[in-house]
Amino acid sequence: MALFERNVSPVGPPQIINGSYFIPANNGSYINPDYCTNKICPLVYGELRYVPSFAGNLAYLLIFAACLLAQVVLGLLFRTWGFLFGMLFGCLLEIAGYVGRLLLHSNDFDFNYFVIYLVCITIAPAFLSASIYLILSRLAVICGSRVARFSPKTYTITFVCCDILSLALQATGGGLAATSKTGDRTGINIMISGLALQVASLTMFAALAADLLWAARKASPRTTNPAFRCFRRSTMFRLFPYALALATITIYIRCCYRVAELEHGFGGSLANNQPLFMVFEGPMIFVAILALTAFHPGLAFGGKEGWRSANWAWKGESDSPSSESELVEVMAKGSAA
Repeated sequence: MALFERNVSPVGPPQIINGSYFIPANNGSYINPDYCTNKICPLVYGELRYVPSFAGNLAYLLIFAACLLAQVVLGLLFRTWGFLFGMLFGCLLEIAGYVGRLLLHSNDFDFNYFVIYLVCITIAPAFLSASIYLILSRLAVICGSRVARFSPKTYTITFVCCDILSLALQATGGGLAATSKTGDRTGINIMISGLALQVASLTMFAALAADLLWAARKASPRTTNPAFRCFRRSTMFRLFPYALALATITIYIRCCYRVAELEHGFGGSLANNQPLFMVFEGPMIFVAILALTAFHPGLAFGGKEGWRSANWAWKGESDSPSSESELVEVMAKGSAA
């Protein structure tokens, strides 16, 4: 059953009958909650206090499905494996979450549908954030070690660790909240901690990415990576930071909304306000994905060889080119292949 405190139904309060919990039905009788449906019982006892919009949630599901297809095609084309992994699982979880909401439209009293919606939609942006974080290390390679404040390895380890911890907290909190007794906020508080960590990580990421790109813009040609000089002048690459910023900001807004929503619990006004959900949840995420689809890093980095050349090594020297002519040669070989 629902995970939050209920207001008293207009047709009467719940009753304990023969040691079992019963709630009032719409016809004035009392019924076991396990047999409730949207037509039989008041929505105040449902998992949500509204019936999720079928058309709206179906539209969001189809948008995420289209984004998933586009990301898979682009990821396979440009071999952006790490980036594709995060985007793939993020889109799949969003789709699963909206499937849960469509099922809740048919029966708002089904606890399993609520868990599918709650857990999947809550943790999906953490995977999308991971893909965004992976881009920063490659930007550091392209801009040059003398421009970047930290090494590509430091950027990656820092943000990936933050994202894994955030994801673990959100998933654990979601599981606890889904199985907790009424009034127990342990799971909710853990979810909030995970989301707050994600907000903090996104804030730090935005600051460091802006610092890196601003430093690269102001740096002299002698201090930037000479291998990527012409590459940095391409129109797609110049526009890419704006798409990255848009994706980061929209995910950030969504996470802030989710923190505020959970702060008041599942029975709060924010958690049961469908218009706010339809504005600050789905659209924020699919705008982020659309931005990273239209300006996919495979396109922005000049193709699969450009993306590979901007990679860095965990041990030893990076295999990225040391000169512009070497980069051109690598990309030409990749195109011929």
